[in-house]
Amino acid sequence: MKTLATILLESRENLALTLKEAVSLTGIDAGLISKFERGKRLPSERNLMSLSEVYGLVYSDLKKRWLVEKVLNLVQYEVDSAEILALAESRVEYLAGKQSLVLQKIPEEVLSKLEKIDLLKEKWNNKRPLGAVQLQKMKEYFNVAYTFESNRIEGNTLTLQETHLVVNEGITIGGKSMREHLEAINHAEAVDYLEQLVVDKVDLYKRSLLDLHYLILKGIDKDNAGKFRTVPVRISGSKHIPPQPYLINKMMEDYFLHYQNQKKLLHPVLLAAELHERLVSIHPFVDGNGRSSRLIMNLILVSNGYTIANLKGDNASRMGYYRALEAVQVNNDPVPFYHLVADAVLESLEQHLEMV
Repeated sequence: MKTLATILLESRENLALTLKEAVSLTGIDAGLISKFERGKRLPSERNLMSLSEVYGLVYSDLKKRWLVEKVLNLVQYEVDSAEILALAESRVEYLAGKQSLVLQKIPEEVLSKLEKIDLLKEKWNNKRPLGAVQLQKMKEYFNVAYTFESNRIEGNTLTLQETHLVVNEGITIGGKSMREHLEAINHAEAVDYLEQLVVDKVDLYKRSLLDLHYLILKGIDKDNAGKFRTVPVRISGSKHIPPQPYLINKMMEDYFLHYQNQKKLLHPVLLAAELHERLVSIHPFVDGNGRSSRLIMNLILVSNGYTIANLKGDNASRMGYYRALEAVQVNNDPVPFYHLVADAVLESLEQHLEMV
């Protein structure tokens, strides 16, 4: 297979373009073009687009070759490069939705939980409509608990009572950082926005995800709030390595396409788990990936008539959460994560029914 350098050099020569003429037509420095043609340097994405236009090359084909060489540059000197590439191929295939999930392959024990969930959901729907005061009190209770637990997973040290005071009473807690206060306020606002999306029947799109992420980081990290990352990241304590930033846009396109393809095939609880796991695995943001993923999970659940599911942030629950995620990320086994989310949905429905 021809290298990108060979393709670029041969394309220019086939057009009988001198280096000076190529510079004039592409606007790229002569020294850079020379390095591209000798394989000493890879073009930027913008340079690649200019070269494809001038040389009459199909940009999508050229970009594939460019991405392959970027990946090879990352791993070629690693001792286990072949194993790394094999794992990357398997994981990217999974994230891109090539392994289309079908309900028939879901284990019986998961299907049994889904049946129980749907019975409880029917009981919950039969209890509605609730009185305005009762509904408001329940919403306040469950939403504060959700904000507390989701932030606790990420290391926020506000207690449940302190979270309530910050969110609902506007009280400042002594000894707690400004960031922790903002995380509580922002997350509560994001939950309100999620519920408004449901009321307005807004489907899951890029805009709704970016808006939720913006609310999470508002006032904390203005440069990255509501924006996909442009830098590599690592997840502390995890074997999973998130994809490089130049893959993010395409993988997120596949993410939303996967949602559209699966939303009428998968049970909503499994779809919520699936979209949660895929988002946190792609890790499209510098910060706030976990909270965003849990919000998307609940956007899908609430849109389908379920109650907000609350994944706990105590040490044991958090470790279980991370292990279930890693089972998918490293071993492509989604079943532990399906159980985790299904259990949270069951508990939420049972608690809501107890309160009415």
